[in-house]
Amino acid sequence: MQQAIPYRGWLPTAATPPGNSSSGGDTKSVRKLVAENAVVVFARKGCCMCHVVKLLLHGHGVSPTIVHVDDQNEADVITEISEINSAAPQFPAVFVGGELFGGLEEIMGAHISGELVPRLRQARALWL
Repeated sequence: MQQAIPYRGWLPTAATPPGNSSSGGDTKSVRKLVAENAVVVFARKGCCMCHVVKLLLHGHGVSPTIVHVDDQNEADVITEISEINSAAPQFPAVFVGGELFGGLEEIMGAHISGELVPRLRQARALWL
């Protein structure tokens, strides 16, 4: 099974340069995380819809990077994702190939219509 990455666990521990806010540094880290991984799932702890998305992706043979979001840092994560993409995200927020793909409805719709597997291949999350 894929091990979840705690939200604050993957952020850089180096001090931010003078004049930069901590949220700006975090946003760059979120952008870097999204850019470096083929599939990233921002999921709330205990959310059944987030669990379904993770199971669907694992069922296709994808190993997504999973970032668990709790009540304490949910507002920060929403702000950071909103800075990457103009739309307000909902959880689960799934990024495929560096772009916000959507939530459960978009993933399930793409799966049912047959568009999910080609999109995952294009993002190099699937090899076969």
